[in-house]
Amino acid sequence: MTELMLHPDRLLPSETSTREIARRLYNEVKDLPIISPHGHTDPEWFANNEPFGDAAELLIRPDHYVFRMLYSQGIALESLGVPTTDGTPVETDPRKIWRTFANNYWLFRGTPSRMWLDYVFKVVFGLNKVLTKDTAEEYFDTITDSLQKPEFYPRALFEKYRIETLATTESPLDDLRHHKKIRESGWQGNVITAYRPDPVVDPEFEGFVENIEELGSLTGEDTATWAGYLAALRNRREYFKSMGATSTDHGHPTAITADLTLADCKALYSKALTGHCSAAEAEIFRGQMLTEMAAMSIEDGLVMQIHPGSFRNHNPQVFAKFGRDKGADIPSQTEYVNALKPLLDKFGNDTRLSIILFTLDETVYSRELAPLAGHYPTLKLGPSWWFHDSPEGMRRFREQITETAGFYNTVGFNDDTRAFLSIPARHDVARRMDCGFLAQLVAEHRIREDEARDVALDLSYNLVKRAYKLD
Repeated sequence: MTELMLHPDRLLPSETSTREIARRLYNEVKDLPIISPHGHTDPEWFANNEPFGDAAELLIRPDHYVFRMLYSQGIALESLGVPTTDGTPVETDPRKIWRTFANNYWLFRGTPSRMWLDYVFKVVFGLNKVLTKDTAEEYFDTITDSLQKPEFYPRALFEKYRIETLATTESPLDDLRHHKKIRESGWQGNVITAYRPDPVVDPEFEGFVENIEELGSLTGEDTATWAGYLAALRNRREYFKSMGATSTDHGHPTAITADLTLADCKALYSKALTGHCSAAEAEIFRGQMLTEMAAMSIEDGLVMQIHPGSFRNHNPQVFAKFGRDKGADIPSQTEYVNALKPLLDKFGNDTRLSIILFTLDETVYSRELAPLAGHYPTLKLGPSWWFHDSPEGMRRFREQITETAGFYNTVGFNDDTRAFLSIPARHDVARRMDCGFLAQLVAEHRIREDEARDVALDLSYNLVKRAYKLD
């Protein structure tokens, strides 16, 4: 059996003297608390604090990084126990699901998922052999048996990982019952929500018209009118703030914003409520709603996150059978300079507004995003995200952003994950990569080591607290 090893210098520079600097910097930040301000873990885990059922339920079913790779190799999602929306039966034997995963674990060689999973196997569960078909049973039994112990319950793991704050993401239609239960439980773990209005601001979102009706019922506002609709959105934002929210989250297809007249807003909203908006009209409506959300953020102080550029549910057969978030969201080319101009013309110089921009299009790092964030006081840049939250993605981000935007127009790291146990692994990768980048600057005599140490602390901890108003 091959030993499972996590090299202490993994991801640090290979050049000896630079690696020594990176080691010193990493030792300063490796044990800092984790702040996870943007993610998709399930708040019910922490509300009920019940044990995770088994290895497959914990590590395969919720993680589209895992099952999209397997699906790409012809392995059916049904065989991995991914639930269907049409009632089609799926595999329910967790041991069989795990065997399928283990038999194909070699597919993850060289990927970030492999690093994160090996970290979990070694650090969290103490496994010492590489996962293969021959060790599958040992892995399944060790992980599943461990999960029944109190020290592996969700709240205990939260504390073990030194998670200071974790934000989940919910629709305005969510009643936030799990967040309410967490607050009333007396547990001191800081699990907060983030306001994700996509289902009620995107005319192309499935069930949009019905969602608007439900929004009206929840808030007591007349959402058949433009004024009542905006009032309902403000109402829900206020409720989310009462449940700890400090941010909003907007996953639009593009970064387009708009600044329409009141008459045009009313007319376009009326058209959207018919369910017959054209694609162009839906795009303008979403753009107008980003500007409306920015105005509301000036009023209530919620930080605004915009992460466009994903062609959602690119595989219609998978979407029809399994629903959203099943690994078929594909990055697309994204433009920011002209797209954001209507919003920035109106609010770009207002220091009461804080917008964090993300991208899946790396070609805009130095051409668009860094110059925008390097000028407008409202803008900060989110970290490498999703397909680019990898060592190479993180390196490219720092190399292309820093020369124009610096470090202090960025917001540290967030893990954007549904897979709870990957959170410390992801943050460890980010800290190692940032320390390696800073060590290179020190070795080239571009900054002093004491400055690099300060920046490492900021990138790992301070910037994210400040950007998301958690301090």
